[in-house]
Amino acid sequence: MTTTYAALLRGINVGGKQVPMAELRTLMEGLGHGAVRTYLQSGNAVFTSDEADEQKLAAELERVLEKQFGFPVACLVRDGEYLRAVSSACPFPAATLQGKQLHATFFSEPVEPSRFEALDQESYLPEEFRLGDRVLYLYVPNGLGRSPLAEALNRPALTKGLTATSRNWNTVAKLIELTAT
Repeated sequence: MTTTYAALLRGINVGGKQVPMAELRTLMEGLGHGAVRTYLQSGNAVFTSDEADEQKLAAELERVLEKQFGFPVACLVRDGEYLRAVSSACPFPAATLQGKQLHATFFSEPVEPSRFEALDQESYLPEEFRLGDRVLYLYVPNGLGRSPLAEALNRPALTKGLTATSRNWNTVAKLIELTAT
């Protein structure tokens, strides 16, 4: 069965790690993926595949990206159904917020709430976060750029052993739209 997926590449086209989207599409087509499209320049691709194992798809993409560009690129692959579930489970009023106010950090595996116990959430209000299924929802009313909570959540100890990559809610919504077609 063919499934439509979103590939989320971490940390590209910043800090010297350049991956042109045209080359990314070509590499993914070379892997046998169909209907490959990219969104923005920040490492979002949508594609179809008969492979059902998201981890296998991500590992294969990581391998060819490192071979092609000479540096490692962490990737997560999620199907459209998962992305729609993430949207449905959002604990914040996404429809009433600007895209810059709501972010989703996707994780490579489920995250235990105990990882975040030492973080005093009340001291960051009105900023808030909630954990979901392999995702952290982050509400930052003034945007991510100067968010003390986002900075605290970015500490290596909190994401140790995980691949994590964030997208603003506008991007999440667009990836849902693109994986639905």
